[in-house]
Amino acid sequence: MPIPRRSVPRRARAALALAAALLAAACTGGTEQVAGQRPSATATAGGSLAGVCPATVVVQSNWWPQAEDGAMFSLLGGELTVDRQRKRVSGQLVSGGVDTGVRLEIRSGGPANGFVPAVSAMFTDQSITLGTADTDQIAQVAGQRRVKAVVGQLDRSPVVLMFDPTKHPDFKSIRDIGRADTRVLYFQGATYMAYLTGSGQLRPSQVDAGYTGTPDRWVASRGEIVQQGFLTNEPYAYEKELPAWDRKVAWLLVADSGYPVYPETLTVRADREAELAPCLRRLVPMIQRSMVDYVTNPAATNALIVRLAADFDAYPYSAARAAYAVSVMKMNKIVGNGSNGTLGDFDQARVARLLEIVRPVFARSRQPLPAGLTAVDVVTNAYVDPAVGLS
Repeated sequence: MPIPRRSVPRRARAALALAAALLAAACTGGTEQVAGQRPSATATAGGSLAGVCPATVVVQSNWWPQAEDGAMFSLLGGELTVDRQRKRVSGQLVSGGVDTGVRLEIRSGGPANGFVPAVSAMFTDQSITLGTADTDQIAQVAGQRRVKAVVGQLDRSPVVLMFDPTKHPDFKSIRDIGRADTRVLYFQGATYMAYLTGSGQLRPSQVDAGYTGTPDRWVASRGEIVQQGFLTNEPYAYEKELPAWDRKVAWLLVADSGYPVYPETLTVRADREAELAPCLRRLVPMIQRSMVDYVTNPAATNALIVRLAADFDAYPYSAARAAYAVSVMKMNKIVGNGSNGTLGDFDQARVARLLEIVRPVFARSRQPLPAGLTAVDVVTNAYVDPAVGLS
C-alpha cells in the first residue's frame, strides 16, 4: 500500500486476526440476486438523480460492510446484485422509499481490494464517485492527490484504548493511563498516537507499536496491558465471542482526548467536484436522511450487512454485533449532530485544529502538507442540508 493508513491497515489486521481467533468462514464465489427494499414510488423531476448523477453512483469503501457505513447500505433497493468474487453489491438507489432513477454500487475495501485506499483508487478508476476517508488521511495525501469530504458519516472516531477494569479501576481518562505508565499496544503508523504522546497524555516509553491484530498479547497479559480497538467491534467481540477472555472490557475514546478527526467521511476528487456538484446537491441530503433512518431503525439494513459480510467471506459479523455497534454509536455520539443541529456537516474550526496537530507529524514522516492547506481544502458543507439532523 502506497501510504500508511490509520483506519484501514490496523482495522484490517485486527479484524482478520480476530476472525481467525473466533470463527473460520467458508469461501463462496459468483454472483447472485437478492431482494432489497422495494421502492414505493418513482422520483419526480425535483427528487430524481437521473441525468444529474452518474447512471451508477459508485462508493469505494476502505473496509468490509459494517455498521459504520450503514447509511449507504440503507440506500440500496430493488433487486440487489451481490458479486461475491469482486466483493461488491449494487441495486437501485432508493431514498425514503423513492426510486431516484440511478443505481448505487458499494465496493468493499481493505482485504477486498488489496488494501488500496479509496483516496488512491479514485484516481485510477474514473467510475468511482465517492470514496471513504478520515480527515487526517485527506490531509496526509494532499501533496499527491487532492480529495475533499462532502459529508461526514460519523461525527466522532470510534477508536478506543481498551483495558481490563478489574486491573485498572482508576483509568478515567487517557492521561490516567499515561500517569500509570502501563504498556499501550497499538498499530504502527497510527497518527492519533503521535498526538497522544506529543500532547503528554501518554509517555513515548510506554507505547508499543507491536500490535499485530491478534488478541494473544491481550489475553496473555491477563489484563495488564492497554490495547487499541474500535468501540463498534472489539469490546463486544472480546466480551461475547472470545472464549479466552469472555469478560468485561472497559475503554476510553481517543475522540475524548482532543484528537478532532472526522472518520469515514465521503469524499470526491477535488478535480471532479465542479462536475459532480449538481449531483452532490441532491445526493448528499439523501445520504444525511439515510443516516437518520438507519440509526433510528437499523434492523433491515443490519440484516443486509450481516449477509454481505458472510457472502464476501469477510469476517464473522453477527446481527448482535451490528446492533451493538449502532447502539454504542448513538450512545456515545459517534453518529450525531456535533456542535449544531445538523447531521453530516463539518466544523471548519475543528478541521483547522486537526491540521495544526498533524502538520508536524506528517512533516517528520516526510509527507509534508502542502503550504497553505486549510480546512476549506479538506472539507465542504456546500452540499449539506442544514435542516437534517437527529432529534
